[in-house]
Amino acid sequence: MNVLDFGFTGLEEQLWQILFLSIRCGAALLAAPMVGGMVVAPQFRALIAIVLAVFVSTWIPLPPLPEMMSFAAVLAVVQEVVIGAALGFVLQVAFAVPLIAAEQISGTMGLAIATSIDPASGAQSGALGTYFGLILTLLFYAIGGHLLWFELLIESYRILPAGTHAFAETSARDIVAFAGYGIATAAAIGLPVVLVLLCVQVVTGTISRSAPALNLFALGLPAGVLAGIAALIVVMPIMVEQFTALLVATLEQAEALTVPKVPA
Repeated sequence: MNVLDFGFTGLEEQLWQILFLSIRCGAALLAAPMVGGMVVAPQFRALIAIVLAVFVSTWIPLPPLPEMMSFAAVLAVVQEVVIGAALGFVLQVAFAVPLIAAEQISGTMGLAIATSIDPASGAQSGALGTYFGLILTLLFYAIGGHLLWFELLIESYRILPAGTHAFAETSARDIVAFAGYGIATAAAIGLPVVLVLLCVQVVTGTISRSAPALNLFALGLPAGVLAGIAALIVVMPIMVEQFTALLVATLEQAEALTVPKVPA
């Protein structure tokens, strides 16, 4: 346990230590979807980063930090920002997967025009995407993902000491590969419903060709919406399992980022 001396002796050094340790936490909280949106005030995120920095400086052994205002300190700050942003960006990729899947389903169902304001980003998003995002968020908190993520953030200071470890090139490639995994997962989530809606469109197209007097828009749009809702009800247990597997893979990827890569 490191005991902080709150006297005037070495005050500047201790303030630099707290400020330096809060950079990784602040970058991670800024990039993470849990507290990185518009709902949480920036002042509160900064306060959480400082509190985590005090905890880290007290309970985790730290190497000597670079001198303030030195070139090594600038490089170390950039490195801390990259590590923290990478830990938060992995969660951003995971929480974007249900939005991509919802866009596929909404476009096929005809619900692309049904939009709402996303409270996290303040931008307009599809109503179905907001619904999927809420499900993923509830699952994330239900399995304790937020606790595991904060534990990984704290343990990263022990595995990747502040100011002494460079972010590996393989870690950046892993993040890009995980983004590809997220897109594939989004396609797998939306595939069952899209196939059902494709069959409905084929049937309505056949009916319109055999009976041209029928209004295709009056028949096809309600049929597509009803079939899409029915398909969502049927495949929802499978979607929940896919969302859970996505969250587990996300936490494993975040843990892999904190493991130093040994060059071959």
